[in-house]
Amino acid sequence: MYPRMATSEPPSELNGEELLKNSTLYREFLAERGEILRHKWIESEKAGKDIGFEAALTDWMIHHRSNWRHFRKKTQPKDC
Repeated sequence: MYPRMATSEPPSELNGEELLKNSTLYREFLAERGEILRHKWIESEKAGKDIGFEAALTDWMIHHRSNWRHFRKKTQPKDC
């Protein structure tokens, strides 16, 4: 059985968009994407040109993802 979400509607009546917004996985995706975009901006500024999303993603995953996830896990509320 799925945990009940904070809403006045029964879970069966929620539309896909509301389910997505309440999804922990989706919130984590958005947070990680935000970090990658921030990294892209920083590295593009250093390079003096747009390095592109794929280059930023690869560099961020290799150099920063593990530490970011560890920090995020430590600082997130337990119910997330």
